[in-house]
Amino acid sequence: MGKFLNTEKQKLSGWKRRTPYLSEEERGPGVYRGRPRDFCLPRGCAEENLYPGIRLLAPGYFVAFDIKWHDGRGCKCSNHLGSSMVSCVNFLFPFADKPEALGALLRPIFPSLERVLPMEDSGLFWAFEWIGQRNYLGEISRGGKRTRGANFTSADAAVRFRDTSGRIQIALIEWKYGESYGRTSKAEGKSGVRRQAIYRDLFEAADGPIDTNKVPDYLDLFYEPFYQMMRQQLLAHEMEKHHELDAQVVTVVHVCPEANTDFKRITSPNLVTLGDSVTDVWKSLLRNPERFIPVHTEDLFRSFDVEAFPELADWHRYMRERYRL
Repeated sequence: MGKFLNTEKQKLSGWKRRTPYLSEEERGPGVYRGRPRDFCLPRGCAEENLYPGIRLLAPGYFVAFDIKWHDGRGCKCSNHLGSSMVSCVNFLFPFADKPEALGALLRPIFPSLERVLPMEDSGLFWAFEWIGQRNYLGEISRGGKRTRGANFTSADAAVRFRDTSGRIQIALIEWKYGESYGRTSKAEGKSGVRRQAIYRDLFEAADGPIDTNKVPDYLDLFYEPFYQMMRQQLLAHEMEKHHELDAQVVTVVHVCPEANTDFKRITSPNLVTLGDSVTDVWKSLLRNPERFIPVHTEDLFRSFDVEAFPELADWHRYMRERYRL
């Protein structure tokens, strides 16, 4: 566990004790991995981990699209206050039916953004746990069914928009919070051999997104978070190549707290000399670096002019107090 997450747990425990957004019943310790912990909610109150304005809507969306909650049970989200998935949903879900506000949120990243478009048949202006409309990466499905949120490469969220030149773009959003990673290779063992085989052809493709001449060895990308970054970049490239949802450009947007310096540590031994942080290294390995945009969570939040969208004032206050943004 990194120092950042350890500090966050203490701060979130304090927030749980004093926030008006929780009842007294929810302020007690919650059991997580067999032990009571102050930074978790009681399992029966797990839905209270969500911003009050989405506590009914968000679980319904996840059920409707059969999306698995990371670390959740049944139809409920994780009871861990430091959950990245919960953080992402808390941040983005309130923009579901507010395309103008969502556009304002993302325009600092995409200055040419003109109008946000619906992402899927729900008519909502984002999608969570997006795995692509097709199995572009050739990942193995269990029982012949592809699942969002488990067993397949996915982006935490996806947003589709038209830019000022008339092109349709999709942003695949990867959301980090307290993550940090060690130096364990995902290429090891029988499962590692299978992983290598699945992605090798796409990695080596002449038109692929990764400049193989800059990667010392294919196996160097099997250390997290590079392994995840590789798969998401391959997914974005294939979506763009096949014009999924009429998109002409598909970009991976990587959101992580600036304060989480643990995440920045370069875990792949042969990549440590290629940059000062994980995101710097990854960007340097791409044929088109513009298809990967790292953003600090704090900057994304602070650049949003909530006064222009007063209906989001309570959400803004909640996020600022809970996550100290």
